[in-house]
Amino acid sequence: MNNYNQGELLKKVNSPQDIKNLSKEELPQLCKEVREYIINVLAENPGHLASSLGTVELTVAIHYVFDVPTDSLIWDVGHQAYSHKVLTGRKDSFASIRKFGGISGFPKIQESEYDCFGTGHSSTSISASLGMAISDRLKGNNKNNHIAVIGDGSMTGGMAFEALNHAGTTDANMLVILNDNGISIDKKVGALGEYFTRITTSATYNRLKNKVWNMLGGNTPSYSKHKSVFGRTLSGIKSMFSGKSNFFEALKIRYFGPIDGNDVLTLVKTLEDLKKIKGPRILHIITKKGKGLKEAEENPITYHAPGVFDAKTGQRESCNDPNGCPIKFQDVFGETLVELAKVNNKIVGITPAMLSGCSMNCLIKAFPERTFDVGIAEQHALTFSAGMAASGLIPFCNVYSSFMQRAYDQIIHDIALQKLPVIMCLDRAGLVGDDGATHHGVFDLSYLRPIPNLTIFAPLNEIELRNMMFTAQQGINYPLVIRYPRGKGFIVDWRQEFKQIEIGKAEKICEGKDIAILALGSIGNNAISAAKDLEKEGIEVSVYNMRFLKPMDTSILEEVFAKFDNIITIEDGTKIGGFGSAVVEYACEKGYMNKIYVMGIDDNFIEHGSVKELQKLCKIDSHSLVLKAKEILNR
Repeated sequence: MNNYNQGELLKKVNSPQDIKNLSKEELPQLCKEVREYIINVLAENPGHLASSLGTVELTVAIHYVFDVPTDSLIWDVGHQAYSHKVLTGRKDSFASIRKFGGISGFPKIQESEYDCFGTGHSSTSISASLGMAISDRLKGNNKNNHIAVIGDGSMTGGMAFEALNHAGTTDANMLVILNDNGISIDKKVGALGEYFTRITTSATYNRLKNKVWNMLGGNTPSYSKHKSVFGRTLSGIKSMFSGKSNFFEALKIRYFGPIDGNDVLTLVKTLEDLKKIKGPRILHIITKKGKGLKEAEENPITYHAPGVFDAKTGQRESCNDPNGCPIKFQDVFGETLVELAKVNNKIVGITPAMLSGCSMNCLIKAFPERTFDVGIAEQHALTFSAGMAASGLIPFCNVYSSFMQRAYDQIIHDIALQKLPVIMCLDRAGLVGDDGATHHGVFDLSYLRPIPNLTIFAPLNEIELRNMMFTAQQGINYPLVIRYPRGKGFIVDWRQEFKQIEIGKAEKICEGKDIAILALGSIGNNAISAAKDLEKEGIEVSVYNMRFLKPMDTSILEEVFAKFDNIITIEDGTKIGGFGSAVVEYACEKGYMNKIYVMGIDDNFIEHGSVKELQKLCKIDSHSLVLKAKEILNR
């Protein structure tokens, strides 16, 4: 049991069955207690706040009406699933969320039987739910319900459309709940977002729809004999008040709503009605992101994941370091992009729905006409950027490293094959910390290295990030990847005069005679720290900041192979096929017999925890480097 106060009803709820034992009149109070509990816990244990506050009533209603996990429930992404965790036997461990050894911040199939499918990336829920529904049908069971809860932001992802297109051709017993809060992490964009707004705000349409539904017996089994009349009547109403037919019904998916998603009793009644209807259907609900915490309601982007805050006032914790606080790598990227765009009018910025996450919101404020948030559509973002590059612009396309995996073919087919100068900025590279296995950017070096025509750069610090951006926008004739980590940088005084970076050129940071450490990217700071510690013990280390995975500085490699018997490579990516592999391959090709020790991520998925804890776990922290160097030299 943790020390956070639980309300009287919440104390009684240890499983969904306990919710079913409550009266409907008690449900609003349970929602109030769950919301207060989430606020109090997350105030001290940072997590995804605003999204989960908006879905408390929905979570309670689903578990009251349906029989999860017999009825499968899939939460798209999982930012909105915290109340689900609290109500499915994990409330006493909830304070450990996203901590090393604690529960995951996302639904995780290995964590609970109530997490029917693991999610962390967006737009996957409908596909998985449809797969489960069809599987049930093939096994002769068409009674179970299969529920996918997807946000309006996630609905902009192409995979969601693919799944809806398929679902409409089936008789799958699937309910898609579209949680429309007007915002995902950033404000939703695109024509679909405008469409949701139009059908949401057509009050006349919704009143008439509900009246016709009730008049024709929509809440009773007799609905079936009126369905053709009902369908034609609603079609006429839609034509009158929206001017267009319903998008979902055009895909042969029956559409209901929108309704108030923060009214638990309305939700229960609606879900009970929809439970009686078979086939693919969609319920559109309107919720308030951040509901229950004034600051989160007014600033849902900031309070998506606000860090530590005061549970009563909502005030966020600030940096109190008298020496100054290094800003985040992504903020350096954002501010540098604006600096460069002011003097180079060919620069454009593209991001798939992560304006604030990658700090491209700086560019949209300064140059809104040159900034493009394309929605959760990584594939489109890359090919859209390729089109711009082919037309003579300089596109900086910023995609999180783990999200870039979703656009692999576009990198190969649309960019690298045509040698188009798209500048691909991979934020959140390496170990990202608390978000865990779904978000660690540890595969990018390995999956990008085999692609011809790519130049791959990993800065040691934020100054190198700035200088590479400066170098790239001066004009390149090849695609470039700039890979950098999540979180705070290493240098307070980072805004220095720009300097050109020589493509493919590494640098020696410190020189010693005993052993060499070759580092790629910001993990090189651990190598610098280890070298200082080893120097205190009389061990002299040469540290090389390699900077480029492709093209690799072979002149430096030749120097290292000639001078050192023992060489350590270190990276914050998977060892298979990554930087260390490239060094070993070069040594083998040239016939060198040096002993090369590759340090990186083993062939495992890494769970959540702080970056410091995870680097220690993976043995790529500075202390592990010290131990490895001493072990090698003592052999």
